[in-house]
Amino acid sequence: MQNSKAPCFVTEIDLQLAEKLKRDLVSQGFSLEKPVYTLFQAKKSGISVTLYTSGKLTVQGKGKEEFITYYLEPEILGNVSYSYPHAEVEKHARIGIDEAGKGDYFGPLCIGGLYVNGEEDIERLLKLGVKDSKTLVDSTILKLAREIKKGFKTSVIKIFPKRYNEMYATFHNLNHLLAWGHATAIEKLVEETSCKEVIIDQFASEHVVEKALAKKSLEVHLTQRHKGEEDPAVAGASILARAAFVEGIEELEREHRLTLPKGASPAVKQAARKALQLYGQEILPKIAKMHFKTTQELLKDHA
Repeated sequence: MQNSKAPCFVTEIDLQLAEKLKRDLVSQGFSLEKPVYTLFQAKKSGISVTLYTSGKLTVQGKGKEEFITYYLEPEILGNVSYSYPHAEVEKHARIGIDEAGKGDYFGPLCIGGLYVNGEEDIERLLKLGVKDSKTLVDSTILKLAREIKKGFKTSVIKIFPKRYNEMYATFHNLNHLLAWGHATAIEKLVEETSCKEVIIDQFASEHVVEKALAKKSLEVHLTQRHKGEEDPAVAGASILARAAFVEGIEELEREHRLTLPKGASPAVKQAARKALQLYGQEILPKIAKMHFKTTQELLKDHA
């Protein structure tokens, strides 16, 4: 099993695939050489691929991860042990759920849901290059989310700050609010697909989501897993949720003519102070999650 942080990826391939690999690399702009003991070595900026006469294949360079995820695994290796090193990829039908935005002061809380109907759908996801959204840049996430929405049954819950703050005042607990969002996304996909197998990235005690499902009279087989994004269905859901968050924060920026950084960094506080100077305290519930400690700090400074 390869460590994704290792500078050089090493595997073995069937030498019957050598010609396909060579043709594909040439079409991708690689230049070929033939050092001793190799069938060929292919290089382009940021990446080097070497196939030895023994069938050993090495990949190194800063472009290694993208090359393996988007080309080598789906086209040559036929497995995802590099992208998903800690889990056997299950092939059965299921609904994956994940969220984005819960740790961001600005912007919406978003929950994504994705239904996969067995092995064919899983392979389509992997061929698209779907993986945990935290490992991808926003531009890639937005592109992948569009592809997922075109080819799969999905559910996205987007709770903008104004509504989020109203709901938080009712729930008084972020995990309970999150559980409601998960249950709502699950409910939509269960209604559309009749699938009762659900896997989520665990964020609280197991009973929290189970209780939210019970309130909706939803009977499903729920798997709650730490690092749930190692499952392609959850990874796809994480991309849908993150894309919704990115689009949501951009919508708020346009509406209020503000720059709203992601996360909860010093840049976030600086942006919030500017918003307060421009619009006064009434702006915060429209753009921010008011229960964050950041709010009290800002209002104390602004007083």
